[in-house]
Amino acid sequence: MSIWRKSTSLLRRYQLFYYPKDGSVEMFDVKNQRIFLRRTKYEDLHQEDLFIGNRVNVFSRQLNLIEYGDQYTANKLGSKKERTLAVVKPDVVTKIGDVLELIYSSNLIVTKAKMTKLTWSQAADFYMEHQTKPFFNNLVQFVSSGPVVAMELMGDEAISIWRRLLGPADSAVARREAPQSVRAQFGTDGIKNVGHGSDSLAAAARELEFFFPSKIGHGPSNTAIFTDCTCCIIKPHAISEGLTGKIVNSISSAGFEISALQMFNVDRANAEEFYEVYKGVVTEYPSMVTELCSGPCMVLEIHGTDTPKSFREFCGPADPEIARHLRPTTLRALYGKDKVKNAVHCTDLAEDGVLEVQYFFKILDG
Repeated sequence: MSIWRKSTSLLRRYQLFYYPKDGSVEMFDVKNQRIFLRRTKYEDLHQEDLFIGNRVNVFSRQLNLIEYGDQYTANKLGSKKERTLAVVKPDVVTKIGDVLELIYSSNLIVTKAKMTKLTWSQAADFYMEHQTKPFFNNLVQFVSSGPVVAMELMGDEAISIWRRLLGPADSAVARREAPQSVRAQFGTDGIKNVGHGSDSLAAAARELEFFFPSKIGHGPSNTAIFTDCTCCIIKPHAISEGLTGKIVNSISSAGFEISALQMFNVDRANAEEFYEVYKGVVTEYPSMVTELCSGPCMVLEIHGTDTPKSFREFCGPADPEIARHLRPTTLRALYGKDKVKNAVHCTDLAEDGVLEVQYFFKILDG
């Protein structure tokens, strides 16, 4: 595959060779026409990570995958891959954890996500194709009545898989004909019907551009409040292990309000800046930085009185092994692996809650 590597604001182009038989990698420097990394076994890269637009880490180097190296690789890795838009409507935003679990269990991955609140005119623009239908006003009114979560889903035949997960548009019909579908479980009628899914590749491209513009502008704004809040980051290792839905469900079940949610790809400079307070204080600092920029992370604003303290207690000790002994029901006890891959970051000091939320939802999403 062809890749770009960002190096102190310099972009370098490499060819990445991946050998599935033994999980080894090799890198070739295109500009200087020489081997950059000799074939070496590397267990943290998997074949399913290799798709256009993804960002991967190889020995702490951040690589952006930009094109397939040849037609054989394109056919092997990219032939059935599709991107689609999934929108979770206001009636089911509180059940976003359940929806995420269904998505991951269907072998789809979330590559972008954002909680937003559409204005009436934004919702009308999005549903423009339905403007002559009798239900148009009710649909626009409902979709703009509260926050929604928009997601880019990716996977083999993602469009049809997500639509099949949703089920028939009318929730009553879904309960009769597709009782396992999301609409059968959580939907009310034909408008309060859990979510939206693109119906074709062309529609997916157009609708993804609405929420996640690739060129001009930055789409509908996030829902962060920036008061009485704390920051939670679901770390890249937990995302890649398919734990996002479980973690979000645990947070909601414990009574915490998720007032903003967004997926970020953090680069090394931003990860170093965000974690700067830990530099020279904790020995894991370099590894923490590497983990945060190793893939997409999900950032949540948790809102409520005295949230920084209560949410930090809910996350548990930084070391999951200690957490499992002392606080076995905490997030890190349940989902963490070690002191770096400990499932979530949470704000440590109450006075930093707003600052950490602002770092992501104002500065990085600015």
